[in-house]
Amino acid sequence: MDLSLTYEQKSLVETVRKFVRERIVPLEDELDPDASELPEADYARLVAETKQMGLFNLGAPPELGGPEIDTVTNSLLAIEMSQHRAGLYTPCYGVFGSASGLAQLFGATEEQKEKYLYPTLRGEKSGFFALTEPSGGSDPGRSVRTKAVQEGDTWVLNGSKVFISGADTADYGLVFARTGSLEDGRNGLTCFIVDADTPGFAVRRVIHTLRSGHYATELHFDDARVPAENVLGEVNKGFGVANELLTRQRVVYSAGCLGPAYKAHELAVTYAPQREVFKKTLAEHEGIQWMLVDNEMDLRTATLAVLHAADLADRKQPFRTEAAIAKILASEAAGRVVDRCIQIHGGYGVTKDLPLERWYRELRIRRIGEGTTETQRMVISRDILNDRHRPVLR
Repeated sequence: MDLSLTYEQKSLVETVRKFVRERIVPLEDELDPDASELPEADYARLVAETKQMGLFNLGAPPELGGPEIDTVTNSLLAIEMSQHRAGLYTPCYGVFGSASGLAQLFGATEEQKEKYLYPTLRGEKSGFFALTEPSGGSDPGRSVRTKAVQEGDTWVLNGSKVFISGADTADYGLVFARTGSLEDGRNGLTCFIVDADTPGFAVRRVIHTLRSGHYATELHFDDARVPAENVLGEVNKGFGVANELLTRQRVVYSAGCLGPAYKAHELAVTYAPQREVFKKTLAEHEGIQWMLVDNEMDLRTATLAVLHAADLADRKQPFRTEAAIAKILASEAAGRVVDRCIQIHGGYGVTKDLPLERWYRELRIRRIGEGTTETQRMVISRDILNDRHRPVLR
């Protein structure tokens, strides 16, 4: 097993690292510490730069205009792209495109691509992903209660969704509804493309969270009529539309957790030799040294888990267990690293002068988003019990 990076991977990582540190971070110095968007002029300029670099719409396949980047490389770039103040909310503020967030549209019909996917890839439209409901989100096979009933050439949707990001400003959404019975579980779900101006569809309320500048929304469908041509994929096979792509995205999501942790560790390593207490620098105190060692071990362990899962995905090997392990290790390790770095910085660590307190709050959400830690443990345990002798490396 070769863990060394190719020349192309090294070049891409260095390009994105330089872009973040020279183009993004200086802009953040002029923004509110909790800002989640760039000024419009800055955003447009940076999008033009990422397009010129050939790195716009990361995650989109080449035939759709995206760069030809595998999951390993995408994960490496996610680590770099999230190393700025707002990196856990909007990595590089979306200036690298929004393809991966609605990757289910890659398998849409040509008519659906023309109306929704291509405008999204060009930055002319935005969409939301609506799966979670008030009854729960970790087990979609049982928690999805929003119903869709076919009437002629339309489907009528009734129900609610909750904790949905971006629905109040989007042009359309991918909405999962039950078209089979509850006993059918995941086999009774269908994915619909719902236009934001559909009569009967409404954003009921905004839900504020502890995350800086972030909020979620609650959606309501009251006899919302969706044309039959807006079914994405096949009826009763909507979860198949989401499942593999969500698992692959979970790997990149896990990598994104690690970026701020790497940057926080870098800040602590720089600060510790400068700050003096009790006639010694912090770096000379064994307690601080051990905290830095623990950071290093957490980062290396989680990074290897992420890259292992990404490598399996690229080699078209089963990687569900590895993706779940990566999600747990990365989200929890990153939280521990940032917590230690706050402690090393003392009072400064909890001020908004540094990004540490923002990362600390936002990393707490990462243990819930993209599948809770407990759900990932359930996935892993099922795979262990169903396949006890599977080798770790394959």
